Amino acid sequence: MHAQIVLFDGFDPLDVIGPYEVLYAGGTASGGAVTVELVSAEGAREVVSGTGGLRLRATAPLDPAHCDLVLVPGASGLVGEPDELSQFDEDNGTWRQDEYISVLLGRTLGTGLPALLKSAMENPQVTVATVCGGSLVLALAGLSEGRYATTHHMGMDLLDATGTHAVHARVVDDGDLVCGAGVTSGLDLGLYLLEREVGPQIAHAVEELFAHERRGVVWRDRGPVPASL
Repeated sequence: MHAQIVLFDGFDPLDVIGPYEVLYAGGTASGGAVTVELVSAEGAREVVSGTGGLRLRATAPLDPAHCDLVLVPGASGLVGEPDELSQFDEDNGTWRQDEYISVLLGRTLGTGLPALLKSAMENPQVTVATVCGGSLVLALAGLSEGRYATTHHMGMDLLDATGTHAVHARVVDDGDLVCGAGVTSGLDLGLYLLEREVGPQIAHAVEELFAHERRGVVWRDRGPVPASL
């Protein structure tokens, strides 16, 4: 399984690093059955996160035709609605530190990312995964209508408003769309993807290595609908 984790300006570093380390360790534990790289819609470049100007380097372009998994993180920034549009600081090439998450996520719609994600969603050989606000990137681009997904608890109403079925669960598996909820759910999402795609023994070995036990039940649209509790 080859995974591409997408970087965009203002991304949340933990959304990226958590699943990256899990998948990388899964590759080591499986003798190379899993590979992972950081990519961007624009190709190889340094990408500025929304956390203190921290930068990570995308080493290749996002290419849904040559990967098995595309993982989209959320953004890091201020919560709420901005009083005025945030601006790019031309002097030092970074986004202002008072960026709002809603602005950062919305800005992705003006890049090449939505078209690439649409290609990934339409490819039956590719699984698209998201962490935190990554599912909102898909939703805002009109790519998850009618699908089951989750996101950070503060974004659930917006997810619902796009026609996506928002589920309050740590990880939601909707087949070729698998979503994690809040920021640290990236660890749980990565471990679940290892279990699903490579096997439970590999996932368990990585879980032990990182001393992290997955939280919650992975929600799927299967079985009887529960009565009200």
